[in-house]
Amino acid sequence: MEEIKVAKQQSNQRIDKFLNEWLEESRNTIQTMIKEGYILVNDVIVKNNYKVKEDDVITINEIEITEVDLLPEDIPLEVVYQDDEIIIVNKSDDIVVHPGAGNSSGTLVNALLFHIKDFQAIKGEIRPGIVHRIDKETSGLLVVAKTPKALEYLSDQMKDKKASRKYIALVDGVIPHNLGKVTAPIGRDPKNRQKMACVDGGKHAVTHFKVLHRFEAHTLIECTLETGRTHQIRVHMNYIGYPIYGDAKYGQRKTDTTHGQYLHAKTLGIYHPKTEEYMEFDSELPDYFQEKLEELKVD
Repeated sequence: MEEIKVAKQQSNQRIDKFLNEWLEESRNTIQTMIKEGYILVNDVIVKNNYKVKEDDVITINEIEITEVDLLPEDIPLEVVYQDDEIIIVNKSDDIVVHPGAGNSSGTLVNALLFHIKDFQAIKGEIRPGIVHRIDKETSGLLVVAKTPKALEYLSDQMKDKKASRKYIALVDGVIPHNLGKVTAPIGRDPKNRQKMACVDGGKHAVTHFKVLHRFEAHTLIECTLETGRTHQIRVHMNYIGYPIYGDAKYGQRKTDTTHGQYLHAKTLGIYHPKTEEYMEFDSELPDYFQEKLEELKVD
C-alpha cells in the first residue's frame, strides 16, 4: 500500500492524470484501479474525473489477482532447462514477466501455466514461482520455481547475492576504460514517478561492467549485478552518461526503439534447490541484437 498527500500546487488535476505522473502504470490501468476500488481518496471511492484537492490523501492498494484470474495461454516458451523443482526460460523481448493491474493475460506467467503441468507454486499467487524478473523489453534467462520450497530457496539466493547474473548491453557513447563499477542508490525519480533514478535515500545498488567491444559511437558491455533493483542497469548506465541503446525511458530521445532497450540477460548461475549443486546457463543474443552489432561493425 502507498499513500500520497496532495500538495497545494498539485491540486485541481484529474486524479487519473495526477497519478499517471506518480505511478509506473498507464493511465488506462490507473482508471481501472480507480473503478475497481484499489485507489481511494480520503478512504472513499471516487470517479476518474475527480479533481484532487490540497491535503487529499490518496491510498493506492496493490491489485489482487487470484488464481481464477490467471488463465493458461498457449504462448511460445523457450525452455532451456526443466526438472521437478525449477524451470529456466529464455524470455523474448516482447513479453511481460507477470500480470499487473489491468494486465492479467499475455504474460510469461500465463505461458508457464500452460506449459507446466506440475506447477505447485501457483496457489492463487499473482506471480507464481517468479524468483526475479526482467523488464518487458529486456530478453534473456529467468529461473522459475515449481514448488514453494524451491521458491523460498532461490529467493534467498538472490537476496544473499549467491546467484550469478550477467547481462550484455549496447550503450550509447564510447566508454574509455575497460572496467567499471557503479555504486549509487536507486529510488523513485522525484521529478517523474514513472521512472527510477539515482537518489539520496534510495536502495543500495551496485553494477559491475566490462567493455567487450567499442564501435564508433557505441560500446558493447557485459554487466554483472551485485544487487537487483528495478531498472538497475538502465538507471546506472544512464547515470554515468552511457544509456542503454534503444531505451525509450532512460536513453537518448532520437534512437532506435524498435525493440526497446538492447539489453539481454545472457548468463544465469544458481544453486539447485534440491541437490544444492551450482548450475550455470547461457543464452545467445537475439537475432535483432546480433544484426545491430553487425550493422555497427560495417558502419
